[in-house]
Amino acid sequence: MNNIEDEKSLVPYGEHYSEEKLLDKILKVAKKAGVKVIYAALLLYYALINKQFPAREKAIILGALGYFILPTDLLPDIIPLLGFTDDLLALVFAVRTVFNHITPEIEEQAKAKIHQLFGDIEEEEFDLF
Repeated sequence: MNNIEDEKSLVPYGEHYSEEKLLDKILKVAKKAGVKVIYAALLLYYALINKQFPAREKAIILGALGYFILPTDLLPDIIPLLGFTDDLLALVFAVRTVFNHITPEIEEQAKAKIHQLFGDIEEEEFDLF
């Protein structure tokens, strides 16, 4: 990514977002990407579909999820061990930016889906920062 310190750098990637593409990517790469990447993506997804979530923050979320969907980003996802590092940075940056608006309900939805995808997960696996 060009400049992860600025949420505006994420917004253009929003054009690559679609719910179908996101859910397809999550199912395809869950095990390879790992719990933290998928949990961050799910937190943002459930925040995005929450009707009470502020519109300004949704633009940042769309950008981060769009970046995650793209297979040809800064570090292509096919690179072993490193391929999802930039995705995780973008997703965690977005989560941190909108964190004050993430409700316990959104967190529980994301955790429930993680348990569905990965089985039993230790609570510390959900720590993003």
